[in-house]
Amino acid sequence: MSKSHALLDKTVLVPRGKNQAKSFSQLVERYGGIPIEIPLLAFRPIEKNHRLEDCLEALHTYDWIIFTSNVTVDTFFSFCDRDTDELPKTAVIGKKTAEILQEKGIHPAFVPSAYVAEVFVEEFLPFVDAHTKVLLPKGNLAREYIAASLMEAGAQVDEVVIYETYLPEESRLKLARMLAKNELNILLFTSPSTVDHLMEVVKEYGLEEQLKKCIIGCIGPVSEKKLLEYGLTVHVAPDQYTVKDMIESTIAYLEGKG
Repeated sequence: MSKSHALLDKTVLVPRGKNQAKSFSQLVERYGGIPIEIPLLAFRPIEKNHRLEDCLEALHTYDWIIFTSNVTVDTFFSFCDRDTDELPKTAVIGKKTAEILQEKGIHPAFVPSAYVAEVFVEEFLPFVDAHTKVLLPKGNLAREYIAASLMEAGAQVDEVVIYETYLPEESRLKLARMLAKNELNILLFTSPSTVDHLMEVVKEYGLEEQLKKCIIGCIGPVSEKKLLEYGLTVHVAPDQYTVKDMIESTIAYLEGKG
């Protein structure tokens, strides 16, 4: 079988929202698969509060602002209408996040070599000392690792929640229905939150046995750890943390199995 048909007729869960799913789905289709878009994460900005207003008012006092995702970038700038030259230096996790910033005319001063928090911290620490002041906008389910690590190195880090993450009700129902009918062959996860939300549905509807029939893959060690905590077998976990590498690793797994 040619590589272009490696996923032939296999249904692949695409857990991203409409605005983010397109490139993921196109890759699945390129290899002959059938993308099933079920957003396991949706995002909504918080109500503006005093904490956020204080951070925005003091924006000029920060040395760095760290953006961990394109959702963080888009949400932050829905609250902040400052000129780009008034912003502190920016650091990002992820190529896509950097691209979104550049579209806004902002060139990140720091991008890590790998797009996970642990590598970010290791490579960013040389830029931090006891006088460094950092703003870290984030979602309500974000990890504490970056802030804790930078504060341990002496930096002052102000975390501010700017959006909430939730599982859309229509996704819950569609996911339960398709798993119950064994209509999903491959489940690919892009974050630990997508794993949590899927397992929430699995447990609610008693779909553990159906889950065992699926091939499971993920991006990044944190997502892999989350899957293992639920007792699931992780068939695919590429060394490079991109959707493309995850899909190609899935193909390699299928070819090896075949």
